[in-house]
Amino acid sequence: MKLFRYRKPSWKTVIGLTKAKKRFYKAIGWTWLMAPFRFLPNLKRKIKRRVGYESDLGRLFRHGLPRPGGCFVLILVAILLKAAAAAAIIDFLFW
Repeated sequence: MKLFRYRKPSWKTVIGLTKAKKRFYKAIGWTWLMAPFRFLPNLKRKIKRRVGYESDLGRLFRHGLPRPGGCFVLILVAILLKAAAAAAIIDFLFW
């Protein structure tokens, strides 16, 4: 199991609304009725899986190499801004 997900779940999935809706549609027969219309999207998804579109290697080709320190840069900027503000306040008080 991965520590972090590729995508976060929606709030509807978290509270169980999606699962209840799927059960309802299956119970009334909507899933069976709409199955022929999902043939092409399902085929497209199946082909992408076989090719490895959503694999780690596929994401690497689509998005490029990961850029390390993206979050670190934001933290560093915040620290520098805070230090500059503190220096400005000290200069103002002891001027």
